[in-house]
Amino acid sequence: MKKHTRLIAAFLALVTLFGLFAGFAQPAQAAETTSVSAIKKRGTIKIAVFGDLPPYGWVDKNGKRQGYDIALAKQVGKDLGVKVKYVQVNADSRVDALNSNKVDLVLANFTVTPERKQVISFAKPYMKVSIGVISPKSKPITKVSQLKGKNLIVNKGTTAEQYFTKNSKGATLQKYDSKTQQFNALKNGRAAALADDNSYLYAWVKNNPKYTVGIKHLGPNQYIAPGIKKGNKSLLNWTNKEITKLNNNGFFDKNYNQNLKPYFGSDVTAKDIVIK
Repeated sequence: MKKHTRLIAAFLALVTLFGLFAGFAQPAQAAETTSVSAIKKRGTIKIAVFGDLPPYGWVDKNGKRQGYDIALAKQVGKDLGVKVKYVQVNADSRVDALNSNKVDLVLANFTVTPERKQVISFAKPYMKVSIGVISPKSKPITKVSQLKGKNLIVNKGTTAEQYFTKNSKGATLQKYDSKTQQFNALKNGRAAALADDNSYLYAWVKNNPKYTVGIKHLGPNQYIAPGIKKGNKSLLNWTNKEITKLNNNGFFDKNYNQNLKPYFGSDVTAKDIVIK
C-alpha cells in the first residue's frame, strides 16, 4: 500500500513538474517567433498594410503594392536582410493581427492612442496627422456644429471614430469596415460628410474635385507609428533604432517627395507630415 502511494506521489510530482516547464516554455516560445533573430532565421517579416488607401498603401492596376507605408516596409525588410510578406488589413483588425501573431509589424497608417498603447507597443512615430472632415462642395461642412442632426461616415477602428463617439456633436455615425466602403458611401450620398485622418483626405479630394476638406483640423496633432506586439522588446528596440537612422539619412523626406507630394495640393507640405 505504501509502495503504491509512493508511486502515485511520484507520478503527480512529474506531472506538476512537466506543467511548470510547459508554462514557462510557452511564453518564451511565443516571444521567440517574432523576435529579430527569429525573423532573420525565418527570412521573412510579416508586415500589416492597407490595400485601399492611397497614397499610403494600395494595390495598383498591375497588382503591385504602392505607397508611403509600402516604401517604409521595403526599407525595413532591406535593412533586416529579409523578404517582406505583406498582410492586408482593415483599420479595425490591426491590433488583432499583432496579438494573434499574424504579423510582426503594423505599417498601416497606425495612429498612436492611449487605448491602443494599453494592448500593443508603438515604436517611434514617423508621421503627424489630425482629424479632418470632407463633404460635397455643393453642401460644404465647415464647422462641427453643422453636423448636428446629420449622418457622418467614419471607418471602424480609427481615431475619427473614437473622436466622434466621444464628441458626436449631434451627428449620427455611420461606421464602415474599409476605406473603400466609406468613400463609396459618401459618393452615394449616404451621409453629409466623412471624417478621417486629414492627410489622406487632402489626397482623396484632389482626385475627387466635387468634394472639399471643409474642416481641416480637429483635436490635437496625432502621430503615426509602427505597431508591435506588447512584450516584443527585440523588435521594438530594433525598430526604434531604424526610425532614428532613417530620419537622420533623409529617408522620410525622400519618401514624402516620391509617394505623398504628387497626391497633395498646396494645403500640405513635407513639414506638415514628416517628424524630425
